[in-house]
Amino acid sequence: MPILLAQTSNTIQIGININGIVALIAGILILLLPRLLNYIVAIYLIIIGLVQIFNLQI
Repeated sequence: MPILLAQTSNTIQIGININGIVALIAGILILLLPRLLNYIVAIYLIIIGLVQIFNLQI
């Protein structure tokens, strides 16, 4: 009967949450340029809406 050896793999998987990155960038931009708040919020809401309507994977 053959002896089976388990293979070990040293891979690291990093999951990036796109919402967190977008929120961080938007927050920094709002602090630097408060007049951009309306545009940043509007673009963010449009993108999130499209992602959820069309069930896109980002």
